[in-house]
Amino acid sequence: MKKSFFIFIVSFLVSQNNVQYIDGVAAIVENHIILKSDLAQMINMAAIQQRIDPRTNPDLFVHLQNSILQSMVDQKILLEMAALDSISVSEKEVDSALDQQIEMLVSQAGGEKGAEEMLGQPIKSFRREFWFEMQDRLISEKYQQQLMNTVNINRTQVKDFYKTYRDSLPVLPMMAKIRHLLVPIMSNEDEKNKTIKTLLKLKSEITNGASFSEIASKYSMDPGSKKNGGELGWVKRGSVVKNFETVAFTIESGVISDPVETEFGYHIIETLEKQGDKIKVRHVLITPEITDEDRKRAFNLALSYKDSISSLDDFKTFVKKHSFDKTTREIGGDLGWINPDDYPVVEVGQAVKYIDLNSCSPPINSPIGYHLLWLENVKKGGRPNPSDNWPELEEMALNKNKMDWYQGWILNARENFHIEIKK
Repeated sequence: MKKSFFIFIVSFLVSQNNVQYIDGVAAIVENHIILKSDLAQMINMAAIQQRIDPRTNPDLFVHLQNSILQSMVDQKILLEMAALDSISVSEKEVDSALDQQIEMLVSQAGGEKGAEEMLGQPIKSFRREFWFEMQDRLISEKYQQQLMNTVNINRTQVKDFYKTYRDSLPVLPMMAKIRHLLVPIMSNEDEKNKTIKTLLKLKSEITNGASFSEIASKYSMDPGSKKNGGELGWVKRGSVVKNFETVAFTIESGVISDPVETEFGYHIIETLEKQGDKIKVRHVLITPEITDEDRKRAFNLALSYKDSISSLDDFKTFVKKHSFDKTTREIGGDLGWINPDDYPVVEVGQAVKYIDLNSCSPPINSPIGYHLLWLENVKKGGRPNPSDNWPELEEMALNKNKMDWYQGWILNARENFHIEIKK
């Protein structure tokens, strides 16, 4: 593309407010046009996500620009083909995907304000303008997936793939199939009552005119939200713990709740806005103090469970009766295959390397309580080989087959459409 178009895109990206430009056509695919403004918006989002600054890395930015334009051209081809097969997506699917896109942009920009500055427009405007683009993206992805689902692979092809790429395959981490039983360290009743009284006092201060934001910044123990005055932003049903969600979605906007207990402690909650199945909410969290006696009580309880467990069936039974992890309680504490080196509960990941197969571990201490672990199986790490990693090799080979097939298919499809790239 000519330098003038590159300058157009850069100016679009670096302008923060009152963007003024003359729109134009970037490409034509049959009866569809791709506007320069739409292309700029797509490049802008990709640049934010990949942290590419056109002013400091122009060559990488030009490569990104060309790649995205080609992707948008291919998307128009896929949309034409999808229409022939009556491929569609629901409004709910589009809304959900758009929510995820915006959440990712906000996270990467460090908040809504940062995202709006980088996008050059309010989030609400972006949502409205990008909705149909997201719909087209989902339809084209659905059709592309439908096409590639016809591609399969046989054993000989997997072996050939391994022979060809064995020295360049990614190193796989050691994986462990593990179960756990969680015994939380619970504070005593005196500490709980003190916490409730403190939150009721803070609620009274806010009701009498104190700033919720300042109270949260000073007292809240939620490190993720206290710096934002307790604001969690927009949250959807199912994205926060049950007791918190129940209160936050049922109280009237602007009303401060009484203390609400969750596994994280006690909260006072204020819902700021409601939009269907999502709300904008803020809170103050205070966790009751944990004493040495509380820790000792939880450890002894976990140890008593361990002493009664001698088989996997015993472990599953105790999990169902006693584990506080609601997400795994009904499936015997099954955490599936985990990578011990990047497991979110660091202490569990570290312990996996030192516990025995098919026996109950001693209590493992972590910030959320004591865990009893049951190690069912281990996959060695290192470069994959057919003996130890056949499923992984099969998946890698199949994915390569799919991408090779698709590249051939889209090259042929382009020959059947009128495509004009504007300079």
